[in-house]
Amino acid sequence: MADLNQDIRELTEQADFIEAFPVMNQLRTDLTEESYLALLSKMRKNGYKLFALRVDEKIISLIGVILQVNFYNKDHVFIYDFVTDSEYRSKGYGYHLLCYIEEWAISQNAAYVTLESAMQRTDAHRFYEEKLSYDKWCFSFRKYIK
Repeated sequence: MADLNQDIRELTEQADFIEAFPVMNQLRTDLTEESYLALLSKMRKNGYKLFALRVDEKIISLIGVILQVNFYNKDHVFIYDFVTDSEYRSKGYGYHLLCYIEEWAISQNAAYVTLESAMQRTDAHRFYEEKLSYDKWCFSFRKYIK
């Protein structure tokens, strides 16, 4: 596979966000384009960044991250969204995008890259642990209150 880093960049324009929606919608199936754009606007104000890997000018994979700091992860990059178009999975695109984000995190002086993954996504967990050496070290909990 060719060096894909040259095809990875942060999305910053409305047209790019709209172009990215069909891929993001494969992960966040409950979103409409309208709700996606509204939430994205709020998230970007809080520091959220959306990166895309393109092949032949087409968005193949997306990763949404934020720089954060806390007592247990110190300065870190948290991955909120990570998806590769279903037609292009298992071809190394996601791996290259995650490696890019790890290098970006280093450039931001982050100590860790962290993410959450739904419990049933065992194939994804194997990918993170075996291919990328991520540690599975905690559970994440939430409670619906509204």
